[in-house]
Amino acid sequence: MGNEIKISVIMPVYGVEKFVGKAIESIQKQTLQEWELFAVDDGTKDRSGIICDEYAEKDARIKVIHKENGGAPSARNVAIPQAKGKYMYFMDSDDWAEPTMLEDMYNLAEEHGAQYVVTGYFIDTYHSDTEYVTQELYQPDAVYSQQEFRENAYKLFDSNLLYTPWNKLYLGDYIREKGLLFPNTFWDDFPFNLSVIRDVEKVVVSSNKYYHFMRARAESETAKYRPEMYDKREEEHGWMTDLYQYWGVNDENSREFLARRYIERFIGCVENITNPGCTLSAKEKKAEIKKMLQNPSVKESLKYAKSKSVYMKLMLVPYKMNSTGLVYLESKVITFVKRRFTKLFTKLKAGR
Repeated sequence: MGNEIKISVIMPVYGVEKFVGKAIESIQKQTLQEWELFAVDDGTKDRSGIICDEYAEKDARIKVIHKENGGAPSARNVAIPQAKGKYMYFMDSDDWAEPTMLEDMYNLAEEHGAQYVVTGYFIDTYHSDTEYVTQELYQPDAVYSQQEFRENAYKLFDSNLLYTPWNKLYLGDYIREKGLLFPNTFWDDFPFNLSVIRDVEKVVVSSNKYYHFMRARAESETAKYRPEMYDKREEEHGWMTDLYQYWGVNDENSREFLARRYIERFIGCVENITNPGCTLSAKEKKAEIKKMLQNPSVKESLKYAKSKSVYMKLMLVPYKMNSTGLVYLESKVITFVKRRFTKLFTKLKAGR
């Protein structure tokens, strides 16, 4: 390998003893071998940290950091100042990557002088230990200047390519000079990427897919009720509108995307209220939904949002009617389908 480190891979580790070995090995099998891997044991209670130590004993490129539990953002932030690679790559410890991922991203960044490389990826949704469905997310190849990227960012957002860190390569000096860190907040990936793209000047998009995001349907779609979800989504919408105002981008496509993004997530917040984990009574749930529907952003978003499917058009009817009762009933149906017919729900959500 010599003394040159091309890419620093940073991976938080917590409660993943069944998966972390595969994640590490997928980095070891990369065709680009000039990397270092920071496996940050975030105070895990299982054998994950020990497993990382075992790999590090056999591979000097692997560095294990043991720390008290503080969450994935703090784990990533501990490693960022120690990273020596020209580029940084952030991986989750329960996923895995195709062998040419790092080399292909590195070559694209070098060829085009990019600060930010965005690729497609796979979502492997498991309905059992062996049964899963794969969804492929990507956008066509492109090389963007700053203004071109800002005007086309809605396409990448729409394909869910700008929210997560693990389908991207980041220029290390750009991260360091901007002093960018992962904020200590729920769903920290999104605000981190917003801070990265705010002033980014050169972006490369690859239609190739490398990263396998492993999702267990039982864990994700029947998630616990989150009392903070609505406030969090409102905060995120504020971040998005602020970003586009900062960019000075207000074309029809971008406005439509922002509106549709808002209303889709708003429906998710309503469904969160009808989640069985919510302890409110039916009367209280309806009162909360009625209050949410009074948010001016709902009416504004419905004005600009264009549904991409018949399914979504039907979903929006109760909202356009501003009917608390119908919205409540629809949300109950969504909750039922989500919990009892997970494959159908996966298909409908992907095609919305």
